[in-house]
Amino acid sequence: METPIRQRMSGNEAVSEAIRQVNPDVMPAFPITPSTEIPQMVSTFIANGQVDTEFIPVESEHSAMSAAIGSEAAGARTMTATSSAGLALMWEELLLAASNRLPITLTLVNRTLSGPININCDHSDGMGARDTGWIQIYAENNQEVYDNYIQAFPIAEDKRVHLPIMICQDGFITSHAVENIELLPDAPVKAFVGDYEPEEYLLNPGKPIAIGPYSISAYAMEAKKAQAVAMENAREVILEVAERFYQMSGRRYGFFESYRMEDAEYCMLLIGSAAGTAKEAVDELREQGIKAGVLKIRVFRPFPEKEIAEALSGCKAVAIMDRVESYNGCCGPLGSEVTAGLYRNKVMLEAVCYTYGLAGRDFTTTHVKEIFGDLKALVEEGKPIPHNQYIGLRTRS
Repeated sequence: METPIRQRMSGNEAVSEAIRQVNPDVMPAFPITPSTEIPQMVSTFIANGQVDTEFIPVESEHSAMSAAIGSEAAGARTMTATSSAGLALMWEELLLAASNRLPITLTLVNRTLSGPININCDHSDGMGARDTGWIQIYAENNQEVYDNYIQAFPIAEDKRVHLPIMICQDGFITSHAVENIELLPDAPVKAFVGDYEPEEYLLNPGKPIAIGPYSISAYAMEAKKAQAVAMENAREVILEVAERFYQMSGRRYGFFESYRMEDAEYCMLLIGSAAGTAKEAVDELREQGIKAGVLKIRVFRPFPEKEIAEALSGCKAVAIMDRVESYNGCCGPLGSEVTAGLYRNKVMLEAVCYTYGLAGRDFTTTHVKEIFGDLKALVEEGKPIPHNQYIGLRTRS
């Protein structure tokens, strides 16, 4: 286990430090709040001679992902960073990166998608891209986004996977807030990530290939199936890389984190920085004798359906929290996938979906305790709960 280097950093600084340690070959990027600091910091590392990454300034995020596809296809380890409308502008290229099986790493600093125009955090950008074929890993805090970023490369570049990956963190909440974190020394990080050695690439002399050719109907479905198999393979690789990372750092990761779930009767399931708020409230509820717990989802793609169902199998009720509106009149993406997974795995419990934190709306320990109170009343008194409530919504009353 490596001796940690204790620092105080924002989430953006932590990611930038990880980029410096990995030293990728190419970084095309276009600025957009709140991810702008990341390419700024990396360009400073380049100017100071701390990395030899080739930085490509482009005219838009669509061009940034286009350049990333080109450089990765040529055999260069490539990463970029964006947020919100920047990810939306990359939309066409996200699908191409995945279908061409290019292990690009993208740092996504989650920010609400317009409109109305807003620069604060929710998950509408990342969740909007959930079905583009990218692996998605979310972080609760600055330490996790640093750790997740280092793990991203060996996951995406594994021969069983070869898919692009998004490392996500909550805009401003973690990206700009400063926390105590533990960095790893440069040499072990570089050894952990290793060199990128693709089997096929455009600039391989004497072995010409085509990237992104037209696929006729007789072959396109097979290509999609191959992507799906690679995403399934990523499940095993994510856990293998997490175990290697634990051996190096002492910090353990999986598909999700279970907090006080050993005997929990009531659970809150959510993604990102709000998990810290939920944990604080659960500690207070435990002191009152209420068996509450938190399931914090880390890996959203591939979706760990069976593992989540098993983790919830001992509970009486779960509140599923989405930081995005799906406009389906029912629930958000997390609510849809978790409830479907519970049904398919024959785990029957009360499941109530909530929407919270849109465009940066506050989510507090009081909200968490109220939700747990609702779950308890539902189970013990049969008191119905309105489905898909907006937490903290301002109303005329």
